[in-house]
Amino acid sequence: MAISVFDMFSIGIGPSSSHTVGPMRAARMFVRRLKSQGLLAQTVSVRAELFGSLGATGHGHGTPKAVLLGLEGFSPRTVDPLGVEPELERIRATRRLRLLGADVGDAHEIAFDVDRDLVLHRRRSLPYHANGMTVCAYDAEGVPVLEKTYYSVGGGFVVDEDAVGADRVKPDDAELRYPFRTGDELLRLTRDTGLSVSALMLENEKAWRTEDEVRAGLLEIWDVMRACVAQGLRTEGILPGGLKVRRRAAHTAKVLRAEGDRASHAMEWVTLWAMAVNEENAAGGRVVTAPTNGAAGIIPAVLHHYVAAVPGADDDGVVRFLLAAGAVGMLFKENASISGAEVGCQGEVGSACAMAAGGLAEVLGGTPEQVENAAEIGIEHNLGLTCDPVGGLVQIPCIERNGMAAVKAVTAARMALRGDGRHHVSLDKAIKTMKETGADMKTKYKETARGGLAVNIIEC
Repeated sequence: MAISVFDMFSIGIGPSSSHTVGPMRAARMFVRRLKSQGLLAQTVSVRAELFGSLGATGHGHGTPKAVLLGLEGFSPRTVDPLGVEPELERIRATRRLRLLGADVGDAHEIAFDVDRDLVLHRRRSLPYHANGMTVCAYDAEGVPVLEKTYYSVGGGFVVDEDAVGADRVKPDDAELRYPFRTGDELLRLTRDTGLSVSALMLENEKAWRTEDEVRAGLLEIWDVMRACVAQGLRTEGILPGGLKVRRRAAHTAKVLRAEGDRASHAMEWVTLWAMAVNEENAAGGRVVTAPTNGAAGIIPAVLHHYVAAVPGADDDGVVRFLLAAGAVGMLFKENASISGAEVGCQGEVGSACAMAAGGLAEVLGGTPEQVENAAEIGIEHNLGLTCDPVGGLVQIPCIERNGMAAVKAVTAARMALRGDGRHHVSLDKAIKTMKETGADMKTKYKETARGGLAVNIIEC
């Protein structure tokens, strides 16, 4: 079982990795399977059903839109966020769906009534995971030609029903030079080899790509992060959805620029960069899943802090930051979860905070032990964090929560660098605690919009 850093950081659209990116990928997988098995031509109708958290908060998270786009063959990485609404309006107006229409020459048009053929089960769940969906294609006689169940397990990762009972990460037979599954194993490997966390990760990434390709890919990720921040800092208005949340990043940026002396407002800028990303995410814009969309602002904000505030910061440092952060993220993915529907927001914002803290400690010259300590501090102070999106939208408290966690990550890295790496609670133990806490957490606090802030504010 091998996970790449490019599994932890992927380019997609908002507002949710598990509710938007994952379902879009799953729907696209389904229609591509229809084609590969020679079943596309005989398909005359399709029915998609969303269960658990996908059904409960799907409308607020854009899940129905994502499924429709996926069935038309669009990919989260390449779909134009500005072209989404026209596509959806066409589908609703014509009541026709072009299966694989995004792939030139492969389009197969069928009748499709969104209100009838796309069903959200708000109180029904599938047994394997809180984010389940079933898609079925029928022939002219109404006989199923293909039916598949998929689970969106966090961060855009998707597994199908064949993976039930197996590990929740898609198997990969790549042979890593330095495989690890725990923080203790990672530290042992760094001691045995003398490599830093990022250097060791780079060696593993060579199982899939050359060093130049890894570097280019990570710098592309950074470019998308920067573009997302820039877009968030210049866009004003009201976010989509019934809450009518006003964007704040652009106005706040103007105020901070007018006050000058960025160094004295360093943490305010960190908060602002994170909020800019998550406002873009809430608007359905282009973001980097890091490791989820709900927590997408934390790592870009801390990376911006590194570039703006650390003398000598450069592209090599950005690459090392993302490699180290990716190593930390893999530990959460392997040993717990990054899905808010499974373990609450501690799995999203908490994991991202730990990843950002570890990445920053790495580029500030921390030892592997200090990197691990920074990551542990990052998650320890997010334990028990619930996922309670008001109105099922990735807006309140998600946008501000990213800003707060980004500041925590910077503080965690600085704290770890003041020590020698020795501490009482290991990262492995903190991750184990997060998993157990998520298991104990009531379902209503795990991305169902049926608990916490989601039910304790008055919607105007």
